[in-house]
Amino acid sequence: MRTVLIIVFIAIVLCGSYGFYIRPEDYSTGELCVGLSIVGLFFVWMPLFIYHRWRKRNFKDYMLTKENIEKMKEEGKKKKI
Repeated sequence: MRTVLIIVFIAIVLCGSYGFYIRPEDYSTGELCVGLSIVGLFFVWMPLFIYHRWRKRNFKDYMLTKENIEKMKEEGKKKKI
């Protein structure tokens, strides 16, 4: 998964760079490349990245429940002592 993220990110950066490079000569193609790179960054790479970073985590550990609040209070008391 990490290599896929790196390859997609490099492709997006190259497409955006090419768009900025070609923009003075061919405005519409340059704008298209820059726009596609932004869309790819936010709708392809970012969800893949978020999934990769959060797939092995338990969502309930980050919610404020009574149990988690009690754990935080106990840890706070231990630090004061």
